[in-house]
Amino acid sequence: MDVIRHEIVGDRVIHGEGTRLEEWRSCQILQQMPEFDIPKVIPLDARVCIIAPHPDDEILGCGGLIQRLDKLGYQIILFAVTNGTASHPGSSLYTPEELNQIRPAETRAALEALPLKQNILRIALDIQDGKVAEQRDVLQQHLQSYLQPNDVLISTFVHDGHPDHEITGQVTQQLATELHLPCIQVLIWAWHWATPGDTRIPWTVAHQLKLTEEELQYKSRAARCFKSQIELDPTIDQSPILPEQALQRILQPWEVYLYEQ
Repeated sequence: MDVIRHEIVGDRVIHGEGTRLEEWRSCQILQQMPEFDIPKVIPLDARVCIIAPHPDDEILGCGGLIQRLDKLGYQIILFAVTNGTASHPGSSLYTPEELNQIRPAETRAALEALPLKQNILRIALDIQDGKVAEQRDVLQQHLQSYLQPNDVLISTFVHDGHPDHEITGQVTQQLATELHLPCIQVLIWAWHWATPGDTRIPWTVAHQLKLTEEELQYKSRAARCFKSQIELDPTIDQSPILPEQALQRILQPWEVYLYEQ
């Protein structure tokens, strides 16, 4: 079978139904993975910056972590790289102009669905959806202008399989290196294209945040606020961006973060 390749993500292409959930549930690496001990990794006086390529990535990737950080008293700030306006090309229901309003509103609804004590500030960086690679220098400049010396940066895995995710992760990692800030990466679309033990994922630096039943319930409720992504658009011949099987694969009682101690 020919390997599908993409100019940015290479062979980490999101297509088909992806890896079956049962394979991940029985994955030995996950069962033996060390835990993400938040206070040991993130200083208590840190400002935690979550850098999300699209509205929904902050919940799909970090919906459990956001709850845990809030309980522990950390300040959280959300940087929205794009407003996700390119998700429905050709749609008369979800035009780019409509999505520019709908998708940030879905993020606000999702954050309100979590049991948070703080109101998380959302800063839109206004990079064009689907064009993050072309605008990576602008993204770097915009993001750098907001960063502070006590920040801890959390973004998508540099090899997550979606071009916008990968470039966002790369820019975040580069800034973290230049500014001497801690950088943590989260797996989102990697659960689709990768398989247990896949050598394209650096499992040796992977840490698992185990979610409580309550945390998972709230995360699931928040994820379903992104109706534009999980519901069928009758005006175009396109499956939901996040079909139920993909959503279920992400909504497991764990989140996996990559960082070196």
